[in-house]
Amino acid sequence: MTAPDTTNRPDPVRDRWRAAMRFALDEAGQAVRGGDVPVGAVVLAPDGTTVLATGHNEREATGDPTAHAEVLAIRRAAEAVGEWRLTGCTLVVTLEPCTMCAGAIVLSRVDRVVYGARDDKAGAAGSLWDVVRDRRLNHRPEVVEGVLADECASVLTDFFRSR
Repeated sequence: MTAPDTTNRPDPVRDRWRAAMRFALDEAGQAVRGGDVPVGAVVLAPDGTTVLATGHNEREATGDPTAHAEVLAIRRAAEAVGEWRLTGCTLVVTLEPCTMCAGAIVLSRVDRVVYGARDDKAGAAGSLWDVVRDRRLNHRPEVVEGVLADECASVLTDFFRSR
């Protein structure tokens, strides 16, 4: 199953996040320059527009298996606000979060996850698993999927084709 293609159709739920997703796509480009899989993330303040932090995959650059875009952006946002709770914040990421990142999202109390491309092989925000909305957990962020899905998927496809 693929994410809804909302690239050319008006969609009031997803349209609101397009500018932030384009910023996350720019971050993904930085990952490629470092030799990493092109995934980019942005954490927005509760106002939904102010950027608190950004991140892109840095596993290859740092040798850190936890250096996923989402984890780095969450760490930096927590540092920016001065606490670990990111209540009211939105995480915008080009690829559906994996289980590790989904766990970090839940633990950091991010209120909303917005992602572009689905990850049918490792996604944990609705495709393979749904960690972020598991009713057994004490925090369940809203999930908005498919924002600029085609563009986000294309960046990944191009990267892996070139390998």
